[in-house]
Amino acid sequence: MTRFPIRLAALPLVLALGACAFAPSGKPPAVAQPAQYGVEPAPATGALAQGVAQRFEPGARPVPEWWKRYRSDALDALVEEGLANSPDLAAAERNLAGAREQLRGQVNSSLLPSVDAGADASRRRALTMPNLPEPTARYNVFTGQIQARYDLDLFGAARFANLSLAAQVAQQAFRLESARRSLAGNIVTGAIASSALAERVALTEKQAVLARQVARDTQRRYELGAASQNDALDADQDAATLEASLPGLRARWHATRHALAVLLGRNPDQAPPDLAFGALAVPEQVPVAVPSELLASRPDILLADAVVQAAAADVGTATAQLFPSLSLSASMGQAGFNWATAMSGAGSIWAIGASLTQPIFHGGALLAERNAAKERYEASLLQYKQTVLTAFRDVADTLSRLDAGGQALASAEASRRAAEQSYRNTASRVRLGALPPYTEYAAEQHYVAARLREIDYADARLTETAALFQAMGSPVRAPREAAQR
Repeated sequence: MTRFPIRLAALPLVLALGACAFAPSGKPPAVAQPAQYGVEPAPATGALAQGVAQRFEPGARPVPEWWKRYRSDALDALVEEGLANSPDLAAAERNLAGAREQLRGQVNSSLLPSVDAGADASRRRALTMPNLPEPTARYNVFTGQIQARYDLDLFGAARFANLSLAAQVAQQAFRLESARRSLAGNIVTGAIASSALAERVALTEKQAVLARQVARDTQRRYELGAASQNDALDADQDAATLEASLPGLRARWHATRHALAVLLGRNPDQAPPDLAFGALAVPEQVPVAVPSELLASRPDILLADAVVQAAAADVGTATAQLFPSLSLSASMGQAGFNWATAMSGAGSIWAIGASLTQPIFHGGALLAERNAAKERYEASLLQYKQTVLTAFRDVADTLSRLDAGGQALASAEASRRAAEQSYRNTASRVRLGALPPYTEYAAEQHYVAARLREIDYADARLTETAALFQAMGSPVRAPREAAQR
């Protein structure tokens, strides 16, 4: 009958002497690094478009304030305003500061003894022997004492708990760094999108005016017998379609401006004026960090690393719970049945003791908690690998889109130039009387449509460049210093 509890009592010793350590190392698993990010190597230079052929710098370090490479003081001012005034960012900073205070309190409470002072005054009634004259006794008790307690961390339960909480604080620091970079990226892309939409609205309005003029001219030609009724109806339909697209386009433009204002910490009605789209310079040099550098620069990977560390420490905490715990306590003070006795030398009281507790039987709860912690640790390793693979894919996709977007922009620019020259030639022939006036409106429509396509691709290249800067992460020291401040 006694073997069962004896075996349970010996279980911690078996665990300590066996191959199972208190906690795993907490190091992230090794992930095979690709020779190149995508199925095809990234080009050294992108397509020449709008006078710029972007250069991709393999092995370059990430750029902390990458938005300054757009060479726009107005854009820099927007990013700085957003980073300074964003309520979400300020709330994340407050949460991180609170988490650091919580960590400081837990570490101090685990390393130092606790000391408390207490005082008690009570009046009590107690039963006496039945044959005594007074069947009950009434008396006062006055007590004042100082108590101290210290839990010895024999097997590292407190140390592992501190490591786990420290890793959780690091996670919040990396989330803050990620939020800061995401906010800057959203402001940049929002400002680019808003300025591009402003150009689209203006050009679409011009398109609608030209289409309506073509519709009126076609209607007059139909009345004169120079055009068919179907030609007049088709021209009217084209004009109405363009006019119908304008309200939705304006609403999209306004929504983008409202969103940008909120990112800056402003009310939607205080949205900043649009940047001049033509004044935005696409960065000519874009860093492409090597995969090993990427592991140490992206906040999401560093966050997954901190999750692994916290899970490893949790395994150590759960393992240490299987071992004995030792607590020391002491108290001293004054007590008595009246104030005079309590304050005199006869009322001095003190106590000192030690408490040793060894878990024996908890219905398998402690072992289940340890096994659960080990499973969470294994899951964190897999999640880390998935985060790294997703980061590699993010870079590969962005590089591919940026390269393809540059090529498309070069073609769209050539198309716009051809349409512009065709429009100018047509306008000259109309002025000379070689062509009817309506042909000039149609040629200008084609030119405006080509300009809209060029703006779309230029917008995409500016935005994808920002996405690539984001995908590269921060310099190695930036997130780690953020976690330690």
